[in-house]
Amino acid sequence: MTTDPLLARLAALRAGDLPVRGGRTMAYVYDSGLDGLDDLANAAQAAFAGVNGLDMTAFPSVVELENDLVRRATALLGGGAGTFTSGGTESCLLAVLTARQHARRTRGVCDPELVLPETAHAAFHKAAELFGLRVVRVPVDPATFTVRPADMAAALTDRTALTVVSAPSYAHGVMDPVAEVAAEAARRGVLCHVDACIGGWYLGHLRAAVRAGHLAPDAPHIPAFDLSVPGVTSLSVDLHKYAYTPKGASLLLFRDAELRRHGWFAHASWPGYPVVNSTLQGTKPAGPLAAAWAVTERVGAEGYAALSTRVHRATRALADGVERIAGLRLLARPGASLLAVAAADPEVDVFVVADEVRGSGWYLQPQPAFGASPATLHLTVTAAVADEETVGLLLADLEKAVVRARAVGPARVDPALVAAAGALDPDTLGPQEVAAALALAGVGPDGRLPERMAPVLAVLQALPPRLSERLLPEVIGRLYQI
Repeated sequence: MTTDPLLARLAALRAGDLPVRGGRTMAYVYDSGLDGLDDLANAAQAAFAGVNGLDMTAFPSVVELENDLVRRATALLGGGAGTFTSGGTESCLLAVLTARQHARRTRGVCDPELVLPETAHAAFHKAAELFGLRVVRVPVDPATFTVRPADMAAALTDRTALTVVSAPSYAHGVMDPVAEVAAEAARRGVLCHVDACIGGWYLGHLRAAVRAGHLAPDAPHIPAFDLSVPGVTSLSVDLHKYAYTPKGASLLLFRDAELRRHGWFAHASWPGYPVVNSTLQGTKPAGPLAAAWAVTERVGAEGYAALSTRVHRATRALADGVERIAGLRLLARPGASLLAVAAADPEVDVFVVADEVRGSGWYLQPQPAFGASPATLHLTVTAAVADEETVGLLLADLEKAVVRARAVGPARVDPALVAAAGALDPDTLGPQEVAAALALAGVGPDGRLPERMAPVLAVLQALPPRLSERLLPEVIGRLYQI
């Protein structure tokens, strides 16, 4: 409780959000479940609240903290250099930018291409759009949802600046064949990036737990995925995921400092101070850096190995439990700590299941169908979920939600309306056509979203992707009144 009206207002606003502690929000947030870690992180952020990470000569503490974090990460995941960034998206953007500059400077590539599995994170498509690369999209195996090395190899050309694999992919939680793709990229003289934003810290420490014998006799097989793999040239790993630091903390690791320098920006051709930027930001807060340093130092390698062990066991228990629920199925056995859950019965709509289970206090992230992938529910398993009682409660609530969803029935979309909307040209939509299309999805002129999202998601899933991409900014834009 607080008597300060400003803090009271903030508390009231937060009351309408999803919870960030307790493990019930199974996307977006990561909770270690450790007492005192939040207090430590908040104190570290406060201590560095006024520090500007733009100039490390004025604030040498920034370099010290970043060096410590990169050292810890390279000891875990290989490589010889790294950069602290604001998050996974910035790490991925910088990986693409570095590769573009490297291809331009060392190979003379002026029309660069980015070779991606169709399951690669949207951040890479954002990078391609921002930095002028053409995306070459490679289909994945429709049974395993991993990319085939031969298909990736066939997509490489003299214009390829970078190829990307995931460890694991966000949508399906499976591991791409990193070693095979990286070997072919190296043979062709192409850089290879591993998107381990979500899996790097977890898998690295789970591997350490396996080596220490903590998971015997049923230790998981963790395929090689990091910078120790020949041909892997960069790797992104988020600290604000399985290192459980506050938001705004990621690392981009490189095989060496020579490659890293291609992504840095320097400018002295103006009358102001000499500018060197290692990230996309100029001025940047040092608070998240300090908090990440404090949290990783406090938890330590043994602590993270223990947390990863707990997450692994909870993930396995949830995967086994989901397969026992009538009407649901695992799309693939998890390669890390993410689950993709699909319907095993046409009368069960996973979007409706998501609405129903949210009424029981859980957030499972709905993922629309794309290509060979059906609609799924995404579950990110964190240490806060990793006790037998919480896993059992989630499975029980999920089973009840499926029963209710079956009774409600799938969200239906009028095929004639979808056909009419699908005939629209996304590039020439006017305000009236946008309003009509959004009304079809249940979004009113005030931008207010319906309480149950299954009908909205069903419409978005039925529309052509380019039309959905045109409408989504309109949906979000209506939430902002100015």
